[in-house]
Amino acid sequence: MQILTFEEVCKRGFAQDKRVFIRADLNVPLNDQGEITEDTRVRASVPAVRMALDAGAAVMITSHLGRPTEGEFKPEDSLAPVARRLSELLGLPVKLQANWVDGGFDVRPGEVVMLENARLNKGEKKNDDALSQKIARLCDIYVNDAFGTAHRAEATTYGIAKYAPIACAGPLLAAEIDAISRALEKPARPLVAIVAGSKVSTKLTILQSLADKVDGLIVGGGIANTFMLAEGLPIGKSLAEPDLVDEAKKVIAKMKARGAEVPIPVDVVVADRFAADAKATVKDAHDVGADDLILDIGPKTAQMLADKLKTAGTIVWNGPVGVFEFDAFANGTRTLAEAIANSPAFSIAGGGDTLAAIAKYGIADKIGYISTGGGAFLEVLEGKQLPAFEILQQRAKLPLS
Repeated sequence: MQILTFEEVCKRGFAQDKRVFIRADLNVPLNDQGEITEDTRVRASVPAVRMALDAGAAVMITSHLGRPTEGEFKPEDSLAPVARRLSELLGLPVKLQANWVDGGFDVRPGEVVMLENARLNKGEKKNDDALSQKIARLCDIYVNDAFGTAHRAEATTYGIAKYAPIACAGPLLAAEIDAISRALEKPARPLVAIVAGSKVSTKLTILQSLADKVDGLIVGGGIANTFMLAEGLPIGKSLAEPDLVDEAKKVIAKMKARGAEVPIPVDVVVADRFAADAKATVKDAHDVGADDLILDIGPKTAQMLADKLKTAGTIVWNGPVGVFEFDAFANGTRTLAEAIANSPAFSIAGGGDTLAAIAKYGIADKIGYISTGGGAFLEVLEGKQLPAFEILQQRAKLPLS
């Protein structure tokens, strides 16, 4: 994927004394007091800001936060807590600027201004062209550093990139592109994907796309139950989508035709109810009772899958394979997480539940790359061209001036 990076722009001296507009992903969780409860995304935005400051630029940074109504400001939609946290991390004042689309505010080289919640601007989500042109006039260089919104064509993620004099990828976005390319475009083989979740329907297109690419496709959660049905196995009262059994069969057949496989659980962990204190019982996959709920893969299956991961060259991980939030049903996810951590393979992981599992088992430093995007990561797995990538590729062909 040929894109212009902000690092290259800075190295070539184009950011000196210029106005840099950074679109970050600062959509952090806040408590009822308006305090940030988890600041990973704010910390992840710092390298791009520092890169701009070190290059002698004046910095504007913005993001969306929550789901505000366009044109209607409410205190809970404000980026004020984010501006305060970014100021602490940078050791510099970060002024919060409201009503910024038409300009009228100063930002000088060495300074950072946070522009209020981008989705408060009318036309942001619809990628309004007039809005995009106005925003582009604020800057000399546009930097997209928000992979979490790369699958959406909005004024600050797409439209501005059409009109800014220079449009490029920030360090976080560039790293995502590199990791995705390494995992999906030029992977070390065998390429093994783990796709888990409650429903086949939400990830059917991902499964179909991966079936053309991967050497092994591990399914988990409710998705695995539907695949068990496709293989004629009993699943009791477990979550599944019987109407998609034929689609699951097609994925299995497509993989087999390529000499690849979808490993089906040989044992499972069941309970009579969905609860943390429910009694966990290991059963052979053929022995699931009519009243059983499958809440995890069994130890034999977990070991079988872990062995496959040990021999992989590349691992793509999206979703835990069981109800890992309940300790009695966490063994499958923990076993696979540890296998990925100990594998010499390049691994890339994404999705909220996946990141929660990585944090729970303390293996973040042993994953090759942890994606910051949920929906964007899934759309990449589907093989879709993300709007942010598309426009940056188009602008990379333009000469710097």
